[in-house]
Amino acid sequence: MLEKTGKVRKLLLALTVLLATVATPAAQAEFAPVGRAQSFWLHLNSTPVSDEMIAVEAKRRAHVVLNAWEGDLLRKLKAANPAVKVFVYKDLSSTRSYACKNGKDDEHLPTGLGYCEVRRTHPEWFLKGKKGQELEYSGYDGHWQMDVGNPEYRKAWVKRVVESSKATGFDGVFLDNALYACDAYHSGECPPKYPDNASFQQAYRGMLAEVKTGFRAAGLLSVGNLTNARLHPGGWELYGLYLDGAFDEWWLAFSSDRLLEEYPEGWSRQVAEITVNEAQGKMTWVQPHFDEGDTQAFRYALASLFMTTSGKAAIAEVAKTDGYGDATAWHPEYDWYLGHPVGTYRPVANKVFRRDFTCGVALVNANPTGTRPTRIDLPRTYTDQDGKAVSSVSLAGTSGALLRANC
Repeated sequence: MLEKTGKVRKLLLALTVLLATVATPAAQAEFAPVGRAQSFWLHLNSTPVSDEMIAVEAKRRAHVVLNAWEGDLLRKLKAANPAVKVFVYKDLSSTRSYACKNGKDDEHLPTGLGYCEVRRTHPEWFLKGKKGQELEYSGYDGHWQMDVGNPEYRKAWVKRVVESSKATGFDGVFLDNALYACDAYHSGECPPKYPDNASFQQAYRGMLAEVKTGFRAAGLLSVGNLTNARLHPGGWELYGLYLDGAFDEWWLAFSSDRLLEEYPEGWSRQVAEITVNEAQGKMTWVQPHFDEGDTQAFRYALASLFMTTSGKAAIAEVAKTDGYGDATAWHPEYDWYLGHPVGTYRPVANKVFRRDFTCGVALVNANPTGTRPTRIDLPRTYTDQDGKAVSSVSLAGTSGALLRANC
């Protein structure tokens, strides 16, 4: 999975323009905006899953991601809840040498194509560095980067992923590593074939276009890991054109002591990702990173999600990078229903935002962590997340609140 990136030095353009494409009237009729959160489960570490966990999580998670070899778990989840959408993990950008033993690729792969097969039949598909060496992901042994700009690689990848995913019965594919920076995973070294971000991103757009064509013909959903899109103007929209949904792996919280405030590449840029997707009826999965039990980080992230979601966005936190075992905590707020949104979010003070619902309100202070609290007076009495009746709320920097009304 992608590593986080902090503030960049250059000022990027604000991501505020929505795509011209909107949901069709039929699609709009099928989906009425609601003040409710969804959640997802990334089960990627092959940890044991009990029947009790399956029975619970299949009913309350909207989306689950599994490895290609977990077909039995897929079938158990579907038996518990046929409506849950189950995706298979596939790395868009690499092949894995550890998944080849004694010259033979594993039957079920975390990638589209097997390392030994590509090595034997198409060595030209390996992406090369400045010295002609094959590029390996830094920090991830055995992950060898592929040339997504090669048309034959694209076709072979999509064909193989469609065949294996349909054969197992997955609803869709989670596409990890839809990359933006030409030196991703090998800092400071861009491949000569793609010497800058523009040419590198053009190669990925071609790859995603191939994915869109092949997946739609096969009836497979696609969700791409578009992490770090906030650092590349228009990147979320450009890649998202070809996908049914997108995932932001580092959303608003990099850790309990690193919460993203409002600045050009910060809070508003990330909440706008949901706006862009929901304008087209697409899914958005967001993943904040914070310690278990950190109520400030959780409430900041959840209230921020409610600033823009109309019910199609899903959230799940993680405490440890790549800690994808058991399902993450289920919070009582995930079962709350705030009614329907009443307009878009609006500022009520400097970098303090509010969005009203027919049965509640979401509040966010996106000033830097440690700034003094801002008091927000409310026109009626609400119930806060601690069960207290409140008619005003004081929020310090990088904090948020969801409030319920009696409806």
